[in-house]
Amino acid sequence: MIDVTPLDRSFGAEVQGLALRELDDAAATEVLGAWVEFGLLIFHDQHLAPDEQDAVARRFGELEFTATPLTNLRRDGSLRTDPDDHFIRSLRGNEGWHHDSTYLPLQAKGAVFTAEVIPTDGGATGFADMRAAYEALDDETRVRIGGLVAHHSRRHSMERAGHHIDPAVAGQLYGYDVAEPPERPLVKMHPGTGLPNLLIGQHAYDVIGLTSGESAVLLEELHAHACADRFTHHHDWAVGDTVIWDNRRLMHRATPHDPMQPRRMWHTRIAGDPATEMALNGTVAAGSA
Repeated sequence: MIDVTPLDRSFGAEVQGLALRELDDAAATEVLGAWVEFGLLIFHDQHLAPDEQDAVARRFGELEFTATPLTNLRRDGSLRTDPDDHFIRSLRGNEGWHHDSTYLPLQAKGAVFTAEVIPTDGGATGFADMRAAYEALDDETRVRIGGLVAHHSRRHSMERAGHHIDPAVAGQLYGYDVAEPPERPLVKMHPGTGLPNLLIGQHAYDVIGLTSGESAVLLEELHAHACADRFTHHHDWAVGDTVIWDNRRLMHRATPHDPMQPRRMWHTRIAGDPATEMALNGTVAAGSA
């Protein structure tokens, strides 16, 4: 039996006494069950190499992409200090609450995230429980939003946050240019629990059937409700930490840190199931996940 200690929140748990690099089938089954139950699992002192991190992620499904550094360090180890550097702007764009890959045809199932280099202060990662947030809505709001659908775009969210990316380099930034913005419901049933969750975040805009102004007001109201302190937890990193989160239930965000201090995190993204995570107007080529 794995040792699971729930956080003092509606979601999340710390898992002790388990080396993820040695995960066997029996322990993996328990971890998967805890992941669906709690949405966020926190493991300390793991110090996973990128290939080990990917192996853990594959226990949860196919990968959208393998371990990728999210960092203000260049490959030669030097620090990116220019606030207008396009990669720094991209990192700052992650500071808004969001679900991963809602701006692509196939939304991600989840992610494995590890800490290799951390600043002395700041840089926590926040998580917000969209199931608990939905459950706390009044009946009138639930009825109002039950059939509504929004567009999702990373370009839109970056521009709205003031992080304009030069078109000449935009193609280097994952998911920035998508020909047709995906359409996703504001309320989505979680395939593992059968329970409704809000599906909003910074990438959502222009709810179909509403004016742009009406849409902005509604999404901001839902955002303010869903990201209140009672639905959130911010994880303060230690080197070697690994977290695994359920992107179908949780939103997340980066938080600022001193840009003159290095930070290198590794992100492996778990692909969604096309049967449940495809955009309403999306398609996936045969043989892809």
